[in-house]
Amino acid sequence: MFLIKWTEEADQQYKKLRESAQASLESRRGKGKKKSSRAEGLFKQVHKTITLLTQNPRHPGLQTHEYRSLQHPYDPEEKVFEAYAQHKTPGAYRVFWCYGPEKAQLTIIAITAHP
Repeated sequence: MFLIKWTEEADQQYKKLRESAQASLESRRGKGKKKSSRAEGLFKQVHKTITLLTQNPRHPGLQTHEYRSLQHPYDPEEKVFEAYAQHKTPGAYRVFWCYGPEKAQLTIIAITAHP
């Protein structure tokens, strides 16, 4: 198991996704609708991705691979990775992360739609 640390940017992105999903859920329940909204589905997928990262960063469903366009926040010589939160979706969301700063820790750098 890995402990998750967050950059300020990633923490804000995660909170924004969670708040959007919560607002959508409350609105949907108020209208008596049963089908989940896109915001709810997106948050659920991102949350699941982060949960899987804590358990096994190499989980096959994450399709984790090195991403070279972002710099490691602690050591520019180290690698940054990209994990899939969504697949085969236009503008699919990705979670960018790295190992560290301590052993058994992962840092979430950003949560964003794939460029």
